Amino acid sequence: METIGLFGGTFDPIHLGHLRAAAEVRRLARLDRILFIPSYIPPHKAGGGAAPAADRLRMVELACRRRAGFEVSPIEVQARGKSYSIRTLRKIRALSPAARLFFIVGIDAFLDIGTWHEYEKVLAECLFIVTGRPGFELERAAGVLAGRLRGAIGPLAEAGSLAGPVPPRFRIILVPIRALDVSSTAVRDRVRRGGSLEGLVPRAVAAYIQEHQLYRGR
Repeated sequence: METIGLFGGTFDPIHLGHLRAAAEVRRLARLDRILFIPSYIPPHKAGGGAAPAADRLRMVELACRRRAGFEVSPIEVQARGKSYSIRTLRKIRALSPAARLFFIVGIDAFLDIGTWHEYEKVLAECLFIVTGRPGFELERAAGVLAGRLRGAIGPLAEAGSLAGPVPPRFRIILVPIRALDVSSTAVRDRVRRGGSLEGLVPRAVAAYIQEHQLYRGR
């Protein structure tokens, strides 16, 4: 059974922290591939301010180029409108009906899952991988959900085979990673101040930002 990690986000811009997290999750969970899905209009972000969707998509494509196991999907950018996870999941499920899908999300975002559009349906649609992030403890994930869902959260080491014919023991799997303390906000601030992006984003992404004069006025 193919295993696919779905890694969605604004990616404004994509940075080395995103790539490190995806690589760690793929290695630790032994996923066949990671599908990066840039959003068109993120429901949880304030309107305006983000770089155009086409630019963010292109930067993700440049970042993932020649990285084994990394692929990019334009499904949300092409759909336009708000990028609700439940819609995206169902579209990808239709494209890969035989695969086991894992929605990859950082612990900081998972703590707000109660505010997601139809979040209970999202949790029922696929398995979740919740990753660590500097300043957030993975154990806090258990306090977000009530009832039977709280018992569905557990560490990767106890989850069982993610690719086998029998579903893993948990629907929400905690995966500690060696996260880089990098954020898209820090990258944009560095651009505004005219600083180097070395060590923050892939060189192809840095060149694209410079060529297209992104983030200069924000």
